Amino acid sequence: MAAVAAVKTLTISDGVAEAVIVPTLGAGLAAYDLVAPFRRTPLFRPCRELSSAAPFDLALNILVPWSNRISGGGFHFDGQFHALAPNVAGERFPIHGNGLSAHGQSSVATTESAELSLPSEGPGPFRYEARATYSLTGGALTMRLSVGNLGLVPLPFGLGVHPWIVRGAQTQLKAKAERMVRETDEHLPAGDAPVASRAAWDFAEPRALPAGWVNNAFLGWDGQARILWPERSLELVIEADPPLSTYILYSP
Repeated sequence: MAAVAAVKTLTISDGVAEAVIVPTLGAGLAAYDLVAPFRRTPLFRPCRELSSAAPFDLALNILVPWSNRISGGGFHFDGQFHALAPNVAGERFPIHGNGLSAHGQSSVATTESAELSLPSEGPGPFRYEARATYSLTGGALTMRLSVGNLGLVPLPFGLGVHPWIVRGAQTQLKAKAERMVRETDEHLPAGDAPVASRAAWDFAEPRALPAGWVNNAFLGWDGQARILWPERSLELVIEADPPLSTYILYSP
């Protein structure tokens, strides 16, 4: 029986926290944990067994050259239609780009930081190079993403990070927004409404996550969020730069 090859990872640590990067799975993260002697506390849902892992098994995915779904077989831009095929089994529409499954290349790495490049020929008209940088300072994880269009035509690009945050029975979210986007049965946008119209989804103040399905975008976000774990006496603070004015809550 053939042995399963170990998946190569890149680990950064500052003595307070540790992040495990998986270059071959789109430079995503397998873990983001607080570390202490004889104790490890995951902040993102960890993926400890990587030999058979798929991108969505990770603790965090990088989304590029777009996030979410593109319907209609592709998109129109600058007077031209660009076709895109579905890229994930079971999904009718292409979702989250191809960056999450691309083979990243480490270009700079230290004990506490790493930068990786994600070059890509495709999908569809896209020819690009994305760069992802992770760094740890005092346990805080900083993530930076950029992308350059290497193709011959101008195209719209989208960037996002998709963390899978640990959820317990008492987990709460605080993330103030102005409006929420409704979704269709195929998880496409179906108009938006004030957050106040759905009180259970108004996270202006800490609120327990709804028990039912949530997979919605929240607009007019101020870039500040908090995940609270009362049972762990722990809180995760999220800060995003102004271009990131939309957050998506996926809570199945």
